[in-house]
Amino acid sequence: MAADIYAVAPHIGRGGWTWYTGSAGWMYRLIVESLLGLRLEVDKLYFAPCFPADWTGFKVHYRFRETVYHITVLQSPDRNGEMNLTVDGSPRDNNTVALVNDSLEHFVELTFALVESAVSPL
Repeated sequence: MAADIYAVAPHIGRGGWTWYTGSAGWMYRLIVESLLGLRLEVDKLYFAPCFPADWTGFKVHYRFRETVYHITVLQSPDRNGEMNLTVDGSPRDNNTVALVNDSLEHFVELTFALVESAVSPL
């Protein structure tokens, strides 16, 4: 994530100022929001995972103020395009968790359909 590439000898082609430019923060957002599919809007956490088919899932321990959410996201080949979300064992109708600051631990599980890649392997 080089911010500038030197054009003057003797450093022609070398990159500089890599993580000093804020690119670490943007890379973090890219991975969390676009790849893992976790997006926070005020007090709601939205899920839209989009990770490789050979990943089975991931876990995140997310702190919202004084409350910890243990989040498990699983990719399953037998979901038929549906996404199932539970919070503390109770099913939810959509892909959103309303976050509460109750100082308790909560357990979130999202299972979604395996997405077959349209790109053929090399």
